[in-house]
Amino acid sequence: MKNKAPISYTLIAISIVFFVLQNLSTWLFGADLLLYFGAKINDLILLGEFWRFLTPVFLHGSILHLGFNMYALYNIGPSLERKYGGISYILLYAISAIFGNVLSFLLSPNISLGSSTAIFGLIAAQGVYIYKNRHLLGSAAKPMLMNVVFTIMVNLFLGFSSSNIDNLGHLGGLVGGSLYAWFAGPSYGVSDNLFGENVIIRENKKIYLTAGLIIIFVLLLAGLGFLLR
Repeated sequence: MKNKAPISYTLIAISIVFFVLQNLSTWLFGADLLLYFGAKINDLILLGEFWRFLTPVFLHGSILHLGFNMYALYNIGPSLERKYGGISYILLYAISAIFGNVLSFLLSPNISLGSSTAIFGLIAAQGVYIYKNRHLLGSAAKPMLMNVVFTIMVNLFLGFSSSNIDNLGHLGGLVGGSLYAWFAGPSYGVSDNLFGENVIIRENKKIYLTAGLIIIFVLLLAGLGFLLR
């Protein structure tokens, strides 16, 4: 059971089902209705459709878009899910997605969709986890952390190289994931038990308080977007 990651696999399944429905909608009605009702579209957010800060995470523009994001989620999601636990992992994923879409709403007029906002948050959380637990990971920590940084830099570079990629959403996901991971992510310490043996203990974090404070900050950012228009 330790190898199970039901939330990650459920997120992948939901994204695939939504992509099938997007294509069925286009085939049946000549338009992608799920994109219209769920993508980050600034004008409709300004009319009060606030669910668009989250729903884009389940929508994708092409099979390559879906495949790349689901491959990334499959590779990084299960490991983080096991480290964070179910509820905290869901909060990490949702906060990264919302933070990314809010920053995109604030600074970009373009329509956007895709789970990459959340996935960038997961990558950031992986980096934070490695850094905060480097004393336990030993010599493996530095190359692992460098790999995370390299992955982020390459993907941001690719994003800035294309006008079709919402890099502001990616940056927002990075910030949201980093904030949540730093204050609510798992970290470990070493202590002696009654028999003089070293054991690894998990520190408890106030995940709901952290999530609440980040959401308040995100809402303030979204409110700024309304004031600037």
